Amino acid sequence: MDSRDWKKFLIPYEQSVEELKVKFKTLRTEMKARDEYSPIEFVTGRVKRISSILDKAKRLHVPMDRLEEGIEDIAGIRIMCQFIQDIQRLSELIRQRKDMSVIYEKDYITNYKESGYRSYHIIVEYPVQTSLGQKNVLAELQIRTLAMNFWATIEHSLSYKYKERLPEQVKLRLQKAAEAANALDQEMSSIRKEIMDAQKLFEDNSNLVSKVLNHIQDLYYYHRVREAANFQLKFNELWESEDIWNLRLLSLQVEEAVLRAKKTDPT
Repeated sequence: MDSRDWKKFLIPYEQSVEELKVKFKTLRTEMKARDEYSPIEFVTGRVKRISSILDKAKRLHVPMDRLEEGIEDIAGIRIMCQFIQDIQRLSELIRQRKDMSVIYEKDYITNYKESGYRSYHIIVEYPVQTSLGQKNVLAELQIRTLAMNFWATIEHSLSYKYKERLPEQVKLRLQKAAEAANALDQEMSSIRKEIMDAQKLFEDNSNLVSKVLNHIQDLYYYHRVREAANFQLKFNELWESEDIWNLRLLSLQVEEAVLRAKKTDPT
């Protein structure tokens, strides 16, 4: 049995997972702030358990002194997308980044596994700044749709239960489920524009509401209490009747009132 200090060994991997999660979440936030469509729905990450590292090293015949090069997914990031097309877009963005280097890619969507597993894997080398200096860490980025992720999560649980010796009947049912998940992805892709338009409308309306309410609060801050109260009553009326057109006009009126308040504020 290997006598290494596992806690110290895993520190750079833990750091890389946390940093990569933040970077991809920030990418999502930035794209939305620029009114761009973000291919990222949400991001998760994990460091492989010691028992899983040892099992994989044994299965792949990786020597204990070669774990850092031989096991590429000790640090793992999972990025979920809404549509299959988003996966290609995100992989392009990753290739363009300067803070990580793509080592190679594995397309399990075009070339899905016999089990039905579909996902797009990118192995990257990521530089981590530690107390001992820079350390380059291998990390696996798994990019998949929500449907792919649902199937993979179930399959992983069953594989763990049966120690990767799934009964033939379970295998067949999983393969059928994988085909159903893929059919769902294809169907969603066929109405992608309609879905994106609906989501954009919802987000625009949510931002509009936030903008109006924040400006009303600004008026209270400038002691324009009566004006703020009148705008609040008007907002309540328009919101209740779902009158988005006049809500946009109200937004402009409240914004102008805030600008006037700022100009006359003695502070």
